[in-house]
Amino acid sequence: MKVLSVNVGMPREVIWNGTPVLTGIFKEPVRGPVRVNRLNLAGDRQADLTVHGGPAKAVYGYPVEHYEYWQRELPEIRLFWGIFGENLTTEGLSEENLCIGDRLKIGSAVLAVTQPRMPCYKLELKFGRGDMIKRFAESGRSGFYFSVIKAGEVSAGSEVEIVSRDANQVTIAELNDLLLGRKHDPGLIQRTLNVDVLPDYWRANLVQRLEMKFTADA
Repeated sequence: MKVLSVNVGMPREVIWNGTPVLTGIFKEPVRGPVRVNRLNLAGDRQADLTVHGGPAKAVYGYPVEHYEYWQRELPEIRLFWGIFGENLTTEGLSEENLCIGDRLKIGSAVLAVTQPRMPCYKLELKFGRGDMIKRFAESGRSGFYFSVIKAGEVSAGSEVEIVSRDANQVTIAELNDLLLGRKHDPGLIQRTLNVDVLPDYWRANLVQRLEMKFTADA
């Protein structure tokens, strides 16, 4: 398991549907070691901090294994590292083998898996397609966000080591299914709620679903 590319970018203004939009989704590969700080990588920022960035979304990883799928789906688009807005293009990590709360040593930094990516219109803006939110969500190829447990440096070629696994064993793929309504499993929801690093907004969402389930069964 390793990092193939480290990608960063500062917010820029672009026109989308005739309206100026500030976005940080445009990332480009950089050479050499890059500092990983508590909220982002050096040289990288998010534009709308109400929905992007913050401690639970400090670093975004996306598997290189998904690129082949997207090249088949979008043959007219030239894909390059960072095109999905990811900071780390990874090899050997997936939504099926990473669990919420797992800790990974990447370069000299230690990161914790916090959540999958829920697509927004910025992805449609990036690809120039009005169907990218739907396609991205339905694909199950969400990638994964990390919080920063220990600051450090990462570079292309950095090894990735899973240093601890969360005891609840809720994978990114399973949380994707819960959040997108593809699964309605009270047991899985309860296990997910037991994960310490689960962001508060998803915790509240899942608690509400449990309460609705219990009300419906009463």
